[in-house]
Amino acid sequence: MNETIEFSATVSATTRNGVLVVTIDNPPVNATSVDVRSGLAKALAHAEAVAEVTSVVITGAGKTFVGGADIREFGTPVMEPTLPAVIEKIENLSKPVVAALNGAALGGGLEVALACHYRVAAPAAQVGLPEVKLGIVPGAGGTQRLPRLIGIPAALDLITSGRSVKAEEALKLEIIDVVAAEDLVEAAISAASALGSKPLRRTGELTLAAADPAEIEKVSAKILARARGQKAPAEAVRLVTSSNRPLTEGLADERATFLALRDSSEAAALRYVFFAERESSKVEDLEGVQPRPVNTIGICGLGLMGSGIAVAALGAGYSVIGLDQTAEAAEKGKERIIGLLERNVASGRLDQTGFEAQKARLSVTATDPELAPCDLVVEAVFDDLAVKTDLFRRLDKVIHPDAVLATNTSYLNPDEIAAATAHPQRVLGLHFFSPVHVMRLLEVVRCAETAPNVLATGLAVAKKLRKLPVVTGVAEGFIGNRIFSAYRREAEFLLEDGALPHEIDAALEDYGFPMGLFAVYDMAGLEIAWARRKRQAATRDPSARYVEIADTLCEAGRLGQKAGRGWYAYPDGKRTIDPEVTAIIEAARTKKGITPRTFPREEILGRLLSAMAAEGKALLAEGIANRASDIDLVMINGYGFPAHRGGPMFLNG
Repeated sequence: MNETIEFSATVSATTRNGVLVVTIDNPPVNATSVDVRSGLAKALAHAEAVAEVTSVVITGAGKTFVGGADIREFGTPVMEPTLPAVIEKIENLSKPVVAALNGAALGGGLEVALACHYRVAAPAAQVGLPEVKLGIVPGAGGTQRLPRLIGIPAALDLITSGRSVKAEEALKLEIIDVVAAEDLVEAAISAASALGSKPLRRTGELTLAAADPAEIEKVSAKILARARGQKAPAEAVRLVTSSNRPLTEGLADERATFLALRDSSEAAALRYVFFAERESSKVEDLEGVQPRPVNTIGICGLGLMGSGIAVAALGAGYSVIGLDQTAEAAEKGKERIIGLLERNVASGRLDQTGFEAQKARLSVTATDPELAPCDLVVEAVFDDLAVKTDLFRRLDKVIHPDAVLATNTSYLNPDEIAAATAHPQRVLGLHFFSPVHVMRLLEVVRCAETAPNVLATGLAVAKKLRKLPVVTGVAEGFIGNRIFSAYRREAEFLLEDGALPHEIDAALEDYGFPMGLFAVYDMAGLEIAWARRKRQAATRDPSARYVEIADTLCEAGRLGQKAGRGWYAYPDGKRTIDPEVTAIIEAARTKKGITPRTFPREEILGRLLSAMAAEGKALLAEGIANRASDIDLVMINGYGFPAHRGGPMFLNG
């Protein structure tokens, strides 16, 4: 048996048939910490110096090859050896080096693999360069070696999107050389032995494949438009499209760019968001609390929201029983769900076998007792208190005692819904965002009597659904809609004070929001918010400032995009500024005796961001939100706040 050599606390090796098999073991994700880098450098020096070693295999322990850089080292002085230096040693080693990708090779992990002379991957492996998601670019050769390996267009796509690809796609792109169905390390050893007699294929020495300059320009323009002012994607485009220069020059430019971006406010904001996501599901008094088992989920109401929840649940491996008012409505709901699954097949997100399996786990009914097997029931019925409480009273009679009841209400008080049930401790809120298949955010609402293991169940299910759970207490609109209401109110004050809808929208879009506030209203439809304002009219404080402009638009039939006109007009479906809306706004100002003034974009933004932050502080003071970072996650993932700005609380921290 070969002796194990410890090159550092996280890097060890054994020699098998002349092949030095180097294993990185730095849980949880084998990040390239200084100890890993030092260990790899020593292992490479050993391989070079020992004649009996004919080649090298580098692999990872556990389920990850290398998950990227050690993010804890960001913002600290650089410690030697640097990752680029280690990678240069790998590429320039006189003996073959093979990467055995046992799992994810992300960021620095893929850069290590790119420097190897051959790449073998397990079927479960995935590769990617996600640095742009942290406001930086690859800093150890990714922008220079990947284009040499797969061409500029494909490299642009991967690096500027930050997406990871599974082994099968990586093989097609020629990022990896082979997928090993059986023993990965054995396959890598065989490959390393076979390479011994051949000239080494060093990625940095490959000739860049010719590409159509017009096509590259077109792709680059799309990426820059999508980046909405973010620096990292723009710098990635520049580095990748100039990768036909000498490698040393490109690597030096890449490293300098990486270091400059690493210390930028954009990267600081995205690191904050990264850590905020890790923290979001941690709830102090839930430590050690086990969730209730959930295998079957019932969904009441099979409209757009209910169908979306069903698709998410089926995709997570749950069995789903859908309930609607009539057998006909239930069947229509089933058709809608199957249609969404078919779209997943068409887009490649689901294969035919998976589709058949998910379809087999779906059933629908119009009869309450058929929900008896459910461990969790989510209601997605009309947002009316009487409708929801009646449903939950009926469910009390048919579901088993340990089953959890969840309301998807946006604005109603879930405590009132829970109080109408026989077991309020098993009720919580699961506020999904539409469209469910796109939106990651899920507000997990802790009611006054929600049992700890019921809240833990909500969090566990959210994670399995691949959602980002944020715990909130009970308040009208919870975290997101309450802040949205405050910032919408401030936007309407701005209208009365002198700004116009398109000016406010332009300020938001220029800041990085995907769509301005008034354009969003039109897309969603103005009638729901109008109905809510009418319900609240009787209890509204008469001394509080109230803007009637939106009501006037609704009364005129301007209900949004689907009506062809709202805050904007939509001739031929294209959004245009409407003089009629301007006239309505001017009339409202005149009625109140307001002399309008011009607002620069900075002031518009300042007022809107301050309104968000002020409401966020109130939510923290009231104990509705657990932490400021939770509020930022809700605004980023539910309301389009640009992640590279960090969120309203981050900005006001």
